[in-house]
Amino acid sequence: MTEGTTSAAAEGADTLTRLEQEGEIAADYLEGLLDIADLDGDIDMDVEADRASVSIISDTASRDLQKLVGRDGEVLEALQELTRLAVHRETGDRSRLMLDIAGYRARKRAELSELGAKAVAEVKSSGEPVQLKPMTPFERKVVHDAVKAAGLRSESEGEEPQRFVVVLPA
Repeated sequence: MTEGTTSAAAEGADTLTRLEQEGEIAADYLEGLLDIADLDGDIDMDVEADRASVSIISDTASRDLQKLVGRDGEVLEALQELTRLAVHRETGDRSRLMLDIAGYRARKRAELSELGAKAVAEVKSSGEPVQLKPMTPFERKVVHDAVKAAGLRSESEGEEPQRFVVVLPA
């Protein structure tokens, strides 16, 4: 191996170790939260797309975990930010950790990918840009990824919380 290859491999291992550490810190924080709230749930940790990913799951269809998701994922977004702050407090580094509760984000990701595919089909048939409704940063990212995978371009426009995606012709 060359020196450049060795240092790139070491950097990749360092990144993976750092992201695993973020996941561990987040899991500890969330376990404490579940204990305080007297809620049942298991913590699952992973590293996906260069970010730590932590999920709270339950074997039963627990309505209690749905309380942690909230209406349109609002509570989930807040818990994700609190968890990122807990990681930041421990590591001193900004975290891009992604939190999912009871599979909400996974379901939402599938819905948004389908929405992106429909917008792509509409743009391809009409040749005109398609403007989608306002979305959260997570939602916009999923749509942008779906549009890019289909070979078109997209942009975010507007100001938070009314920021939205526009799908553009090729």
